[in-house]
Amino acid sequence: MRVLVVVASPPERDAVLRLLPGVTPVRVGPYAGHTTAGVTVVASGIGPAGAAAVTAAALAHGAYDAVVNLGICGGFAGAASIGDVVVATDIVAADLGVESPDGWLGLAILGWAEEALPVQPHLVQWAADLLRAADLPVVTGPLLTLSSMTGTDARAAVLAERHGAVAEAMEGRGAAEAAAPYALPFLEIRTVSNAVGRRDKSAWRIPQALDVLSVVAATLLEEGQSWPFP
Repeated sequence: MRVLVVVASPPERDAVLRLLPGVTPVRVGPYAGHTTAGVTVVASGIGPAGAAAVTAAALAHGAYDAVVNLGICGGFAGAASIGDVVVATDIVAADLGVESPDGWLGLAILGWAEEALPVQPHLVQWAADLLRAADLPVVTGPLLTLSSMTGTDARAAVLAERHGAVAEAMEGRGAAEAAAPYALPFLEIRTVSNAVGRRDKSAWRIPQALDVLSVVAATLLEEGQSWPFP
């Protein structure tokens, strides 16, 4: 298996690589990355545009069997708690659309594109089962991609109700859109570092979420792991 792993930041990259053996530097098109046992990890920077650019460049310069977006995220109250692992069932472009006098008009309502890209259910189930077998607390559900994170409880409530979301992050939709033309299996999996809502950095648990991310990566990406596709 040749798996492309896209992360946003150097701390997320380092967490993903921490427990993987034999990591060596590699060029991923014009970008710097790391490789081990059929897995290539590259950091895209923050946001969907960077994720799309790096994913597209990697896929244009190398052959892969799957793309995985890993990182940390915010969890919506009552759906995902700090330390949980979120496996996306749908990757939602949550802030692409129009604010109108009649309310929010998303991509699907406008007829422009699908607002939610569904992840293949058997991939979601496989990943969730594998991670639960490693004694990790797993939540599945829609994961939002936003260009600006949610900093108020009111906004969090609107997004949670509108999309039935379990978590929010900033890169998944960009990576998924870049992978789509290649018809490659795609997963977005994240660990929860904070609650979505009022911005309270004292309540964030980023080191804890990164530690869990290391275990997630080691479980998913261990050499010889049997993925559910040819």
